[in-house]
Amino acid sequence: MTGSKIPLILDDVLSPLALKRVGIDTYRENVAYLHRDCDLYRAEGFQALSKVEIRANGQRILASLNVVDDAAIVDCHQLGLSEDAFASLGVEEGHPVSVSQAEPPASIPALHRKLAGERLSRDDFRDIIRDIADLRYSKIELTAFVVACDRGELDREEVFYLSDAMGRVGRRLDWHEQPVVDKHCIGGIPGNRTSMLLVPIVAAHGLLCPKTSSRAITSPSGTADTMEVLANVDLPFGELGDIVRTHRGCLAWGGTSQLSPADDVLISVERPLSIDSPGQMVASILSKKVAAGSTHLLLDIPVGPHAKVRSMPEARQLRKLFEFVAGRMGLTLDVVITDGSQPVGRGIGPVMEARDVMHVLTNHPAAPMDLRLKALRLAGRMLEFDPDVRGGDGFGIARDILDSGRALEKMQAIIAAQGGKPFDPDAPPLAPHAFEVLAPEEGVVIGIDNLKLARIARLAGAPKAAGAGVDLLARIGDRVEAGQPLYRVHAAYRNELAFAHQASERGSGFSLGQADQVTRLNVEF
Repeated sequence: MTGSKIPLILDDVLSPLALKRVGIDTYRENVAYLHRDCDLYRAEGFQALSKVEIRANGQRILASLNVVDDAAIVDCHQLGLSEDAFASLGVEEGHPVSVSQAEPPASIPALHRKLAGERLSRDDFRDIIRDIADLRYSKIELTAFVVACDRGELDREEVFYLSDAMGRVGRRLDWHEQPVVDKHCIGGIPGNRTSMLLVPIVAAHGLLCPKTSSRAITSPSGTADTMEVLANVDLPFGELGDIVRTHRGCLAWGGTSQLSPADDVLISVERPLSIDSPGQMVASILSKKVAAGSTHLLLDIPVGPHAKVRSMPEARQLRKLFEFVAGRMGLTLDVVITDGSQPVGRGIGPVMEARDVMHVLTNHPAAPMDLRLKALRLAGRMLEFDPDVRGGDGFGIARDILDSGRALEKMQAIIAAQGGKPFDPDAPPLAPHAFEVLAPEEGVVIGIDNLKLARIARLAGAPKAAGAGVDLLARIGDRVEAGQPLYRVHAAYRNELAFAHQASERGSGFSLGQADQVTRLNVEF
């Protein structure tokens, strides 16, 4: 009798691989590493950059595969995971793991239709966003979706479908009261830390304002970076909820909240490509606000020659799109178009921005008046979300809350609840190395390039070095003498100081001219 062959099952032949933590930051992408001579790699026919499914101890994640030849990274009996993937899987190093080919995302046909220029349905967007949030898309597929939406200019119904789909995936909060207020600025203006003033003002009035903010990605500081100078911002979600209920507000990092998680994945592709189309911007902002339980949103759209939005017609068009989508999502929206021709406040960088905020809250003589006035105007608009506040009365109420010290008292309570840190705004811990950029001639400051100043501040080390950045000493409309300092740059290390100095020599970011060349934007405050 001839022996019959029994089919072999790979799992019976191949031993599970041992998990290894590979210390590589892959920025919101799960990456796995297999050695080229690994038996599993050859048997499964894996290809580099393909999606694999990794299972261990009842947990499962998807990851993009990288193939290595260096046994120092992973050997033939190990599976390596990047920092993000290791944290997501949640098991210890050395734990046995199994790896298999991942099923292709079910929404890929819809992606192909979008690439062909077709209009997608509500269900199409829901399927795509669900797969993106589950990390089923590779970076190549994510890039294809982002570019297709940017190139194809989503119509306003599609922007709503995208916003709604993003808001429905992940955690959705319900604070069981109304109104729940929030404020968002579309960005692009350095030093614009009005949120850190609005939250204590509106919370002192009694409105609920659970403010979760981002860290800087391409800017010298985000709200979370600046608040981190004063208190902890990376808080467990349950603790954050207790703080909000007790103090009526918070100022925390939203990176662990799982609110609209697909947005975080898409941003990881949009930012390197410098893609920020109107449709994707609207979806990103509104999906997170609705998921966070906000019922009323104040939106700040700065306009200026070196802002994200360059003209009033462009700002008004963007406002209409925001208003349409917000209305469809049941969110009450008030859009304010503001002056984005120059930075707001004196400081650009976490420590200097925290100094400016605390000077405004303490009614200090050195408080930057532009930051104070803009914060009061925005806070006034937010207070008018309260049905008991008549239209036009908000500014006066906000000013009384700030001048009386009630806003400072509320901010101090929030800081203490979030784990306050020592900080003296009159002696802030600035980075030790510095240089000044001087006016080359006498004249009037007629323009300030936000992008150049932001880049100089980042080259100086902000926000990673909290005390680094740019301290402004002149503003648009100021007359300066030849040799007078325009701004001072602080850096933690000499090499970063040198990088910032080289950038300032290529272009200071300041334009000088005559007084009649100063143009003022007719914004809608």
